[in-house]
Amino acid sequence: MDFYPVAIEKLIEEFAKLPGIGYKTAQRLALYVLNLPKDEVDGFANALIKARGTIKYCSVCGNFTDSDPCAICSNPSRDKGTICVVEEPKDIMSVERVREYNGVYHVLHGVISPMAGIGPDSIKLRELVTRMKDDVKEVIVATNANVNGEATAMYISKLLNPLGIKVTRIAHGIPVGGDLEYADEVTLSKALEGRKQI
Repeated sequence: MDFYPVAIEKLIEEFAKLPGIGYKTAQRLALYVLNLPKDEVDGFANALIKARGTIKYCSVCGNFTDSDPCAICSNPSRDKGTICVVEEPKDIMSVERVREYNGVYHVLHGVISPMAGIGPDSIKLRELVTRMKDDVKEVIVATNANVNGEATAMYISKLLNPLGIKVTRIAHGIPVGGDLEYADEVTLSKALEGRKQI
């Protein structure tokens, strides 16, 4: 396009590569950054470069870390006998925000998706099975409640049950504050399956 100089168009293109960012939002972000003081732009650029250069994956769980093993895996007060399996590192942040879970994690870095050509060998399942040598009592599968997440959860269950490991699945159902009349059949079905005594 000829609306902007080439440098601005390139900046917009780079922002638009981010997930969930369309052209209009990328345009707003680019113009916002251009209006920042130079030291703030330099700080932003340096933070990106530093994060990309120092952050790696934990050799134990696969979470983002700047030290290996990560802070969660190396914390002696965490329950190493319980592993919560998640799809991506960002899912750990979601679980940690609740402040109810005190076990450790395992990041699969994806889910089984035959339609996308992603099989069990494409995600970190082999590493999960290797971790079962430690005194693991329970594996909590916290994959998303979609077809691929459910398929992955079932695969993990079939993989670990013969090893005598208790495999559980996080409950799915009606969100707090949600109305039954707006819930779809699958959500209601999951809510009924996951019911507990009060």
